[in-house]
Amino acid sequence: MTTEEYVVSTEGDCYIGRVASVDTNRALILAESPEVIQILTVSDLVAIQGATPQEFLIGIIEKVKRSIGSPILMDSEAEEDDEEDFDVVIDHDVVQVALIGTYWEVLGDKRQIFKRGAKYFPRVDKQVFLIQEESLESLMSVVASDTPEDIQLVLGTYGNTQSKAVANGDKLFQRHAALLGSTGSGKSWTVASLLEQAAKLEHTNIILFDLHGEYKTLTREGVEAGKDPIAEYYKIAGPADIENKNSSSVFVPHWLLNKDEMLALLLDRSDNNAPNQSSRFTHHVRELKQQYLVENNLTELTDGLTIDSPIPYSIRHLLERLSADDKGMKQGARGEVKGDWNGKLTRFIGRLETKIDDKRNSFLFESPDGANEYEWLATYANQFLETKADSFGIKVIDFSEVPSDILPIVIGVLTRFLYNVQFWRAEEDRTPIAFVCDEAHIYLPTKDASDADSRIALDTFEKVAKEGRKYGVSLLVVSQRPSDVSRTILSQCNNLIALRLSNPQDQQVVHKMMPDSLSSLTSVLPILDTGEAVVLGDAVLLPSRIKLNKPNLEPASVTKDFWQDWSSKESKGDSIVDAVESLRRQSRLR
Repeated sequence: MTTEEYVVSTEGDCYIGRVASVDTNRALILAESPEVIQILTVSDLVAIQGATPQEFLIGIIEKVKRSIGSPILMDSEAEEDDEEDFDVVIDHDVVQVALIGTYWEVLGDKRQIFKRGAKYFPRVDKQVFLIQEESLESLMSVVASDTPEDIQLVLGTYGNTQSKAVANGDKLFQRHAALLGSTGSGKSWTVASLLEQAAKLEHTNIILFDLHGEYKTLTREGVEAGKDPIAEYYKIAGPADIENKNSSSVFVPHWLLNKDEMLALLLDRSDNNAPNQSSRFTHHVRELKQQYLVENNLTELTDGLTIDSPIPYSIRHLLERLSADDKGMKQGARGEVKGDWNGKLTRFIGRLETKIDDKRNSFLFESPDGANEYEWLATYANQFLETKADSFGIKVIDFSEVPSDILPIVIGVLTRFLYNVQFWRAEEDRTPIAFVCDEAHIYLPTKDASDADSRIALDTFEKVAKEGRKYGVSLLVVSQRPSDVSRTILSQCNNLIALRLSNPQDQQVVHKMMPDSLSSLTSVLPILDTGEAVVLGDAVLLPSRIKLNKPNLEPASVTKDFWQDWSSKESKGDSIVDAVESLRRQSRLR
């Protein structure tokens, strides 16, 4: 790619101007004419002449501004010293560019090479050119060729061109990723598009936590007629599913919860008797698990038994033992007196009974047939982790009917269990697994906003974020409110897909996730179109603003057309009656 081929010509409309000032990772360009400024936009790519005719430094436009009679001043310099004097005063249009890569037409015995990072500072007075459509497509094909075809993940296209925006599929999931954008910006589209590409792989292993049931349209149960599904559908069992015995229903048996998760569910730590309640709960659960092992001739497991071991026990038997303690008497000097635990467990027992009696919690306390058999747990893990030719590797788990007060605990339990199974698998047998955390701000909040329930799930996911890479476990964090998501988890996401964000606090979070050299790109977040994103990280060689691909199977998350519906769509009374009945039954009639 010669200079003429790359920039068309120095006299053409691709020519911007010359380098006027350079710092560590930015260059300031003086535009030669006001006309050229009219065709520039933030996040356009430019080429700066290098040391030889075969070299160009590639930059991304951060700002376009007019500075009449003012000094040449970089943003970074302004932050350091607003009062600093400069000798050069300009009366020009100014373009600020972040340096992101180096392109060589010829490098040794290789041709057309692009590498991330500027290998040297551009020289002052070097010419700068806008990379337009044909040259952009040529550059992007070079960038894409750096990623082997078998691990290419096509995110969308660059600008108005047909140039494919390609990510390294391995690195996207190896280093965790965050997909952030306001409601209606295209997050669900993007998730569905990623899943469609992943579904083409032979042994995909992805679990999507669907909080609103919107991804059911990707599965056999919800796909439109004439379209092929890409995922298996599971739903945390609601009250109606207990009787219907739906094969897609998922139970999370109470004995799968560890001590901290159960106590977060049941214990009121402000109660003066909370230590006593915790102590007796722990004592009886350990005994009940021990009893199960003895009754099932599994005594070889007793040496490794802990309170958190996933061993079945009867919740009714636990209630009986706690009630016996609460009413217990003991022999005193002058006859029977109240036992050590008498009256101290009453509130704890009441809370446990309330949870058991709430039909919305049936998936916890009413185990399906065979769930107390020793072999059931392995079968349970298999349905989520095994990849088979006759089933989809993508599993959508619908949490829409789970009560909001226990939702973080339930998601945390399922994630912890699957992560632990992956941890204990032989290294050579591990197939990587990715968790797609939709609406992550609901159950992965910041530390200062988390309560006891959400803190349990938070600890699990933070562990996965920090250590999961070693065991083939990855996170894709999806949220419309990044300012409400755990900073620890977001800091571990080395790939970022940022869609439109209008809230300043959310923009600030994204700003901190970006490298210093690209942090000013957050200025475009409020003006991005639907389905448009800024993408950067380990998985993409060239940080860019792209148009994301629209999926074939769209989630049921389309924004309602209020004005049109108010004009033409009647609100029928029958549907309201059905909705009230569904509310009472805690199950949709249809």
